[in-house]
Amino acid sequence: MTEKFGLSVALATPFDANGDIDVDAMIAQAKRSLAAGCASVTLFGTTGEGCSVGTQERERILAALIGSGIQPRNIVMGVLVDAAEDAAAQTGHALSQGVRNILLAPPSYFKNVSDDGLFKWFSAVFAILGDKARDIIVYNIPSVTMVPLTVSLIARLRDAFPAVVTGVKDSSGDWPFTETLLKAHGDLIILIGDERHLAKGVRLGGQGAISGMANFLPREVKAMAEEGTDDARIEDFVLELLKYPVTAAVKVMVARLTGDDVWLAVRPPLVSISEGGQEQLALAFDSLFRSKAA
Repeated sequence: MTEKFGLSVALATPFDANGDIDVDAMIAQAKRSLAAGCASVTLFGTTGEGCSVGTQERERILAALIGSGIQPRNIVMGVLVDAAEDAAAQTGHALSQGVRNILLAPPSYFKNVSDDGLFKWFSAVFAILGDKARDIIVYNIPSVTMVPLTVSLIARLRDAFPAVVTGVKDSSGDWPFTETLLKAHGDLIILIGDERHLAKGVRLGGQGAISGMANFLPREVKAMAEEGTDDARIEDFVLELLKYPVTAAVKVMVARLTGDDVWLAVRPPLVSISEGGQEQLALAFDSLFRSKAA
């Protein structure tokens, strides 16, 4: 039996005072996450501000992580671009370095596109990749992309590319959709992006999660992602995070965990959370996780 996916931390990306990626801080966070039980680290997804990280940066950071001793099999690469040529280039490079999976979002500049159009886009990416294509997790996050991946489109991609499309990360936050997806696609790695639905999704056959909250609560999220263990504290803290721009809020918590304010910075067009917001998040966290607080 194939090993389950488990928990991957949706690794936040630290930026220094010049706006450059702080490689050492990123490597340290990746290693902390793996040591705490995460099966892999996902680079440059939504939490990792992947849309703001260019191709050359990606290649440099991936090389640095691998050079630090992190095994490629413990790395997932997020690809969040619109042009099929760019998506194939970023995907092909990461796969050539031996990464475990690619988290591939649909193109998102054009809205109200059809399933036929999306199918042709994914097909174009895979055609450019040719026999390099493998281990693609398609990324459903319509709150960000405004481009939902329907259950029927996922089935069509799976049927057309059975050796390529191996999973779905569902960050829709729509439990009826997630439940339908789990029932329809037991043949795929279904990952739950919304921690409020994670435990029950795993109990219905989900294989784990790519989780932003795993940046600062890896052990707690792992119990949900691997054992289907409910944790009302995490579900409640998601609601606190959602009061703010989520990526910036996650980085506030990483800064608190590490004691390093480098994590507070986000790359434009995002902006950091105010000191007052940071304090409110810390208070909410402590009220839920007082015995676990960093």
